[in-house]
Amino acid sequence: MPAMLRSTFYIMLGGSVVLALALGIRHGFGLFLAPMSDDFGWGRQTFALAIALQNLIWGLTQPLTGALADRIGAHKVVIAGGLFYAAGLITMGMSNSGLSLGLSAGVLIGLALSSTSFTIILGAIGRAVPAEKRSMAMGIASAAGSFGQFIMLPATLVLITQLGWSAALYALGFMVLLIMPLALMLKTSGSTHDNEPAQSIEQALKQALAHKGFWLLSLGFFVCGFQVVFIGTHIPSYLLDNQLAPQVGTTVLALIGLFNIFGTYAAGWLGGRVSKPILLSVLYAARAIVILAFIMLPLTDWSAYAFGMAMGFLWLSTVPLTNGIVASVFGVRYLSMLGGIVFLFHQIGAFLGGWFGGYVYDSTGNYDLVWQISIGLSVIAALLNLPIKERRVQLTPALNQ
Repeated sequence: MPAMLRSTFYIMLGGSVVLALALGIRHGFGLFLAPMSDDFGWGRQTFALAIALQNLIWGLTQPLTGALADRIGAHKVVIAGGLFYAAGLITMGMSNSGLSLGLSAGVLIGLALSSTSFTIILGAIGRAVPAEKRSMAMGIASAAGSFGQFIMLPATLVLITQLGWSAALYALGFMVLLIMPLALMLKTSGSTHDNEPAQSIEQALKQALAHKGFWLLSLGFFVCGFQVVFIGTHIPSYLLDNQLAPQVGTTVLALIGLFNIFGTYAAGWLGGRVSKPILLSVLYAARAIVILAFIMLPLTDWSAYAFGMAMGFLWLSTVPLTNGIVASVFGVRYLSMLGGIVFLFHQIGAFLGGWFGGYVYDSTGNYDLVWQISIGLSVIAALLNLPIKERRVQLTPALNQ
């Protein structure tokens, strides 16, 4: 195997497994909402606020960790993220107040996810893979993160059932340390920049922030964050409220993870063949239809499973397409940083989706308003992505000076 091909293989393998661990554990946090809230007598807003803070910290620091990965290497950032993740999970297991939960699940794990998730991993892959294969490679890595969700959700439920929620978090904390040796596979001596002209960070930022499509893409990604964190955090409790068995919620989340494997792979494959902005518009419109059908039809075990399968196919299919547009329009030299800025909007939406879901439930006793808002936001996101042009920008003479 040629050295360049071997290096790309290791980056793909290491990055995919890191995503599977980091996102697989993260997607199981909704399973801790009910047992922790019951033990401490919290309203759902307490736990939801900690998860919302996690997503906000993740988003606010993502441009910074992305810029750092562009400058010093993704592997160093991921190693630090693995340490933060382990510390966050273990201290979350010791939490007995809203403050300690916010510091552990919110701040520490938010920093960890900023250093170990899509923006960092897909940035490394985007630089290592030729442009014509980039969308597919990002789709494969994103699918690996979904496979982690499918595997880790039932594993997390078993840990909670057998050990209790606190010991389950300790076990996950030790498991996540595997990220650190895997991060070494992301180390590379060279990367492709598609023969891009030299450009400073300041120049790249100025060019992106002046580009209308960059803002439309970011605002659309806000909707994705709102929906996935609201559903991921609150769907198990929503189903319990409607008299469905506890394992139904876990199965729904696992189905989301399973079908997301196919969805992200398909999005990556299609993104190399047809317009990514149009694909994003179709995905967001489909989400509106799926959510509307879910809340309008009678709720049963099987309707919940159908929702998990349909929503799973659409779940993170937006990620390879969104990052692929950033790479296509602005190049890969500062892909982690620029992708991090777009992802910041995703995480602002995630903060609102996680927190607002708990707030509305505590205020009204149901999630009806949040489901309705999610449908309206899907329509807006579909419209926002339509005008985006997937054309490579050129450096202006002023930026070359």
